Amino acid sequence: MQFANCTAENTEHLLNLRRLIAWRWAVLAILAQLVMLGPGMLEIPVPQPPLLGIVVIACLFNAFAQWRILRAKTATAGELFSHLMFDVGVLGAVVFLSGGAANPLVSLLLPPVAIAALTLPARCVAVVSCVAIAAYSLLMFYYLPLPMADATRATRLHLGGMWLIFVISAVTIAWVIVRTTRIIRQRDAELATAREQALRDERVMAMGTMAAGAAHELGTPLGTMALIAGELANDSSLSDPVREDIALLRQQIGICKEIITGLSRRAGAERLENASHQPLDRWLEQLRQNWHAARPQSSARLIVANDGDSPEIVADPRLEQAMLNLLNNAANATPIPLEIHLAWLSDTFRIDIRDHGPGFSAEVLAQGGHNSFPAHAGGSGIGLMLTRSAIEQLGGTLTLSNPDDGGALARIELPRKQA
Repeated sequence: MQFANCTAENTEHLLNLRRLIAWRWAVLAILAQLVMLGPGMLEIPVPQPPLLGIVVIACLFNAFAQWRILRAKTATAGELFSHLMFDVGVLGAVVFLSGGAANPLVSLLLPPVAIAALTLPARCVAVVSCVAIAAYSLLMFYYLPLPMADATRATRLHLGGMWLIFVISAVTIAWVIVRTTRIIRQRDAELATAREQALRDERVMAMGTMAAGAAHELGTPLGTMALIAGELANDSSLSDPVREDIALLRQQIGICKEIITGLSRRAGAERLENASHQPLDRWLEQLRQNWHAARPQSSARLIVANDGDSPEIVADPRLEQAMLNLLNNAANATPIPLEIHLAWLSDTFRIDIRDHGPGFSAEVLAQGGHNSFPAHAGGSGIGLMLTRSAIEQLGGTLTLSNPDDGGALARIELPRKQA
C-alpha cells in the first residue's frame, strides 16, 4: 500500500472540513442537551461541570476553525486529520467521565474513522484508526464509573442508549458515504466529458494542421489560374459575356487566395493580442459582406435588436470561421435569404442564424457538433463539429433548434469578456 503525504493542499479538503465543522456543531448541541437534561430526566448521576467544560472547549475550537476556513481558499489533509484526532479526543474524554466503554456514546468513535477512510490518505487513516482503537481499549479499563444501584434499569438505559447511538452513527456514515459516492460519480462524469472534449480538440488540431498544409500546396495552382485568367482578360477577341465570366472567375480566385492566406496566417503565429478591436455589429456586417462576395448566389440580412453603441470585440479567427460554416450550411439548406440576428446584454452577446429550409434532422439535433457525420453531397460532414469546438474554446455555446414556424435556427452565445 502506498502511503500518501498528509500535507497536500486542495479545495476538496476544505469542503470536507466545512462539512465536518457543520456536523460537529450538531453533535455538540446534542451532547450539551444530554449533559444538561439527561441526569434529571433519566436520574443518572454524571459529573456535569467537567462534561460541560469539555463541550465549551470543543465549541470554542469549532468556532475558531469555522472563522479560519471562512478566510481560507484551500486546506491540507493534515488539517482535516487534526480535526478528526480532536474529535476522537473529545469523545474519549466524554466517555471517560460517563462510564467508560459501557457508555453507548463510545460508538461515536466510529464516524471519525469512517470520515478519515473516505477523505484522507492511507497514512492518516491508519493513525486515526489506531488512536480510536486505543481509546476504546483504554476506556474498558480506565473510566469514571456511574453509581447506579438498579442493575435492571441500568441495562435498559444501556440498551436504549446503544440503539440511539447506533441510529446516529448509521445516519452519519450513510450520509457521508452517499455524498462522497455522488461526488465521485460527478467527478467521473466530468472527467469523461473532459476526455471527450480533449479527443475532439485533438481531431480539430489534426484537421488544422492538414488545412495549413493544403493551404500551402494550393498556393501554386491558384497563382497559375490567376495568371491564366489575367491573360484571358486581356484577349480582345473574347466577347463581353465571356469577359464577365472571366472577371467573376478572377474575383473568386482572389477570394480563394485570401482564404488560403488567412489559413496560413492563423496556422502560424498570429496573436489575438495584436488584433484590432472593432464594434460587434460592424464586424458582423463586414463578415456578412465577405461571405456574400464568396457566395454571390446567396444572401442574408443583418438585424440588430439593440439600440445604442455596439460592444467592441476582438475578431477571433475561430469565431469568424464558425460563423462562415453556419452561414454556408444555412445557405445550402434553402435559396431564401437568411436572417442574422444580433443582440447583446451586459455580460453576453448572441448571434442567431435563421434559415427557412426544411430544418435540422433529428440526428443533427441529437448529436450535431459532438461527432462528425459521414461525408455527403453537401460537404465533408465535419463543419458543424469544428464550429462547436471553436465556440466552446471561446467559452460560448452553440444551440441548434427548429422553430415552430419552420426553418432552422443556430444560436451562438458568447461572453462579452471574450469579445
